[in-house]
Amino acid sequence: MTRLRAVLLASAIASLIGLLFCGTENAAVASTDDQARGIRAHRGGPAQVLNASKRRSAKRPAAIEGVLLKDLTTGQTLFEQRADQPMSPASLTKIMTAIVILEEADLEDQVTVSRHAAAARRMKLHLKPGQVLPLRGLLEAMLIRSANDACLAAAEHVGGDEDSFVTKMNAKAQAMGLTSTHFRNACGFDMDEHVSTARDLATLTEYAMANATFAAIVKEPAAVIRTIDSRRTFIARTTNRLLGVIDGAVGVKTGYTRKAGRCLIAVVRKEDKELLLVLLNTRQRWRTAHDLIHYGLRAQASPLNTASR
Repeated sequence: MTRLRAVLLASAIASLIGLLFCGTENAAVASTDDQARGIRAHRGGPAQVLNASKRRSAKRPAAIEGVLLKDLTTGQTLFEQRADQPMSPASLTKIMTAIVILEEADLEDQVTVSRHAAAARRMKLHLKPGQVLPLRGLLEAMLIRSANDACLAAAEHVGGDEDSFVTKMNAKAQAMGLTSTHFRNACGFDMDEHVSTARDLATLTEYAMANATFAAIVKEPAAVIRTIDSRRTFIARTTNRLLGVIDGAVGVKTGYTRKAGRCLIAVVRKEDKELLLVLLNTRQRWRTAHDLIHYGLRAQASPLNTASR
């Protein structure tokens, strides 16, 4: 555990240096998440670009990371840090959205995109009001690309409206025993009382990965999505930089908002191990994920002392 703490401390120091000299991660990293920095939007309304002075004065998320690393083969938690602290989950929310869709709807349904869904904040496919797509395509877009317009269109179709769909999400969370999780929207936008924990999200992900359709989608690097009339084709490329880079990575989901910071859930299957990693509000998402996954693959079967929660 001492070695792991040293690795995490090194990652944190590297992150701090990066912040002092660069201020932010490069634009390519930011663009892979749900909401780009410097964007403020009202729910259902168009995004508004903040001016430079407001960007400079905006607060960064507090440097509090929620972490849980679990060996799914043995059921042992290898490392945890503030795993029970409620935090903003950003687009990790879409895992629950996908579960409700998969369990309550037919993926062959044809979905008409509403004006509200088309106006969603980015990430998005840039769907247009009135376009009709298969529900399966929308599910692929929201899980692979984290497309918010696809997410809202799917949620409205299944629930009748977003609020009704969110009621289904919370009912499912309660049924699963996710006592520290509460949703206010279907896609992971920052809202008061829209929270979860690393431990709840780990439980949620284990449940989701048991669904063959969900597991097949989240390991794909891209998906081709077409409107029913075949007039438009969309390419949804993954936001998950672990796929194709870490041997055995099979998903699952990224997330980002200013309040939530950079978030990630990863599952890696290699040799005789299957690891599940949850990261909430981490500044060095990919470096931390690499370090913890490699640590987990080398870890012995016996449980280790955990970090302070």
